[in-house]
Amino acid sequence: MLVRLSIPAGAEHAEVVRQRGIAPEPTYGGQLQDMAIPGVVPEGKVRLSYATRTERFSDGFEVELRMPELNITELGYGPMHPQTQFSLRVAPPMIGLGLLEAIPESALLANADPEDSNDDGVSGRPNRVYDQLTHEAAIGRFGWKAGQPNLNQQNADAFFNDMGLTTSLFTGSSCTDRQQDCRRMPDGGELEVSDNILAQVLFYTRNLGVPARRNVDDPQVLAGKTLFHRAGCQSCHVPTFTTGDAAEPELANQVIRPYTDLLLHDMGEGLADHRPEFEASGSEWRTPPLWGIGMTETVSDHTQFLHDGRARNLLEAILWHGGEAEKAKQTVLGFDSDERSALLAFLESL
Repeated sequence: MLVRLSIPAGAEHAEVVRQRGIAPEPTYGGQLQDMAIPGVVPEGKVRLSYATRTERFSDGFEVELRMPELNITELGYGPMHPQTQFSLRVAPPMIGLGLLEAIPESALLANADPEDSNDDGVSGRPNRVYDQLTHEAAIGRFGWKAGQPNLNQQNADAFFNDMGLTTSLFTGSSCTDRQQDCRRMPDGGELEVSDNILAQVLFYTRNLGVPARRNVDDPQVLAGKTLFHRAGCQSCHVPTFTTGDAAEPELANQVIRPYTDLLLHDMGEGLADHRPEFEASGSEWRTPPLWGIGMTETVSDHTQFLHDGRARNLLEAILWHGGEAEKAKQTVLGFDSDERSALLAFLESL
């Protein structure tokens, strides 16, 4: 888990917002670093507690939901800006990313309905972000708010902000001007991650495969699929795309089933982090792909979902849906025990 930071953007932040999507916190930057190398003070310590509330199904079954409450202690470089915006993030799965990158832009835009012209309550729209290579606007695909346009930039951003390593896309220091002890420390020179290493990481992230589905003909799974569509979940979790041309030939012209539209949707106040990113508002999130979600516990040894890991299982994740997904959630709240089990069996088969 990490903590993203920003402040409300003013006119003086126009250029940094154009390139980074946010106005960084002046002392601590865009991401809190709670660890540091010897000789440098960590920026702070992250402490979490949880508040709870209960959702009740029509048959009386109750589910306790938890909401993280953030407390940052031991600030190493003085107080933060009084209007600092915080967003807890956990790492999303890395499977199938090259296939998502290969979906034609026209196919993504075909699912966008920013004005909800069909009056179904769902109004997905793309995030438009900054491409560090072309220096132009591009559609965002990666990250919880679709803040990165392609995998190479996503990887380079992770090297820079998560590990403090420079690439040809991100140079300089992630330490702010107010952290002079950090800036004076030895570094790996320019560039710390060569274009060759960056290309190898890109090849890996593009080609990490998606696990095969399981139990696809099981009657309970098929019943769950019907319920998934009855609730309208497929409006955002779009089942099928066909990839177009791709950098890697094996990724091109494939029918894929990621269960996402890669678009932004307003998920309501319950999930809002109140932190804009490029064109994404503080309550908008990119639809996360569902493929492979049934293998989460096997691969990661946990079943924590959503952008901050608050959901401890798939049912809790569903019940956090609001905003454009409120209608779908209310439909699910009407499911009885057998229907809930079938819906979960379908999701676990993906």
